[in-house]
Amino acid sequence: MNKLYTHLALLLLLWLPSKTTLNAQPCREVVGYYPNWQWYDRAQLVRPATIDYSRYTIINYCFFNPQPNGSIVTGDAWADENLLLGQIDWSSTPPSYFPNTSIVDLAHNNNVKVLISVGGWTWSNNFPAIAANPVTRAAFAHSCNDLVRQYNLDGIDLDWEYPGYTPHNGGPADAANFTLLLQQVRDSLDALELVNNEQYLLTAAVGASAAHMSNVQWAAVTPLLDMINLMSYDFFGAWDAVANHNSPLNAPGCGDPGFNISSAFTLLTQQYGVPANKINVGVAFYGRSQTGFTGLCQTTSGNAATSAFPPDGVPLYYEIAPQLSQYTVNWDNQAQVPWLNNNSGVFLSYDNEQSIGLKAQFIVSNGARGAIIWEITGDYMETTPGSGIIAGTPLADTLNAVFCASPLDISHAAAAAIQLSPNPANDFIQFTPAPAQNTGYFIYSATGALVGSGILQAGQNMLEINHLPSGAYLVRLETAGQASQHKLIKY
Repeated sequence: MNKLYTHLALLLLLWLPSKTTLNAQPCREVVGYYPNWQWYDRAQLVRPATIDYSRYTIINYCFFNPQPNGSIVTGDAWADENLLLGQIDWSSTPPSYFPNTSIVDLAHNNNVKVLISVGGWTWSNNFPAIAANPVTRAAFAHSCNDLVRQYNLDGIDLDWEYPGYTPHNGGPADAANFTLLLQQVRDSLDALELVNNEQYLLTAAVGASAAHMSNVQWAAVTPLLDMINLMSYDFFGAWDAVANHNSPLNAPGCGDPGFNISSAFTLLTQQYGVPANKINVGVAFYGRSQTGFTGLCQTTSGNAATSAFPPDGVPLYYEIAPQLSQYTVNWDNQAQVPWLNNNSGVFLSYDNEQSIGLKAQFIVSNGARGAIIWEITGDYMETTPGSGIIAGTPLADTLNAVFCASPLDISHAAAAAIQLSPNPANDFIQFTPAPAQNTGYFIYSATGALVGSGILQAGQNMLEINHLPSGAYLVRLETAGQASQHKLIKY
């Protein structure tokens, strides 16, 4: 017990009194992918006018489709016109666009950049041939230049999945050709910079497996890119026919030990020498399901649970959260992610506020540039399903709260207003009075490491802590420009 009190004393020395102000803009890079097909979802709930731009630094609008001749065409002509150019004013001749109705205008109004992401899983088959030919490389680079000018973009995100990947027509020559393609696009954007006196970003989404990383000339590619977006999700799924995690922070108890965020980041930085401050770590706002579940790391049917999570068994977080009461909610202490199961053999790997908070802390602790989100509509929660009223973005809130958290930034005036009980505690803690509005919580160990975080919804006063080991902790609450801290003993 004396050791516990010593740890508490050390922690409390770190939390000196000072007034706190919550940041209105992200404190690290937050790149949110916005798929054009999601515009139609939920009666256009997440549209340019309703996006919370304060949660992101960059919106990557996806996807545009590269053609065999190197040209690039829209992925959905109707959605792309409305979203990138604005609502159409049919009363003018010819029709024009209402100002400040496009995702580009509204993002720029909020100091957020917009890039178009070219390719993606579905449209990567043409990249190998485009990159192999100097004529089509030049055409592709010119098309990127055209897109920037046509839509008033801040750059291009190249999403080739993946160089050297044979199912998408890849081969050994892709490694060198990928470098040549990026160089040509970079040169084209540099030329446009001289004309417009603007700076244009070139980023790339890259695979997180060792096999995908081995097909990139990192020493040559890294200087050409402003950011490297690590797609650190889809590590495991129904294709494995084993119940495992979609996006584990650490290596789970089965499967390839390199299939996790920590290992992928370490490989990219230590073996390939990519600077950490150029890497945006991927976080998933969705889950992956399977049927035939009998236990974690046990074989399954190899099929996604499409009946439980229609249509494809890959639900977004806003579809998962309302169903939590129908499942057993589990936490994997090794992989640091949650998972669900029920008596019908349905298994779901997903991310919640706690796991997103731990991934955000990993990003901070390892000096990464920030995060990419696939994809931003995933955590736009409605007040009630179908209401059409956005209640909040809990996963993005948690990500930014951890990015902006400072252990020295505390208001003792706010601390006295909330009481924590029981203390010591074992299974849960309760806050009195219950927060009147959404409140971020952060749990720090005696060594100062963030071990839990998330959002307490307005009126929620209970927090489960049974996953924490016995010891001393500091619990921090943040809301409405104020913060409070509470020491906690977990037995």
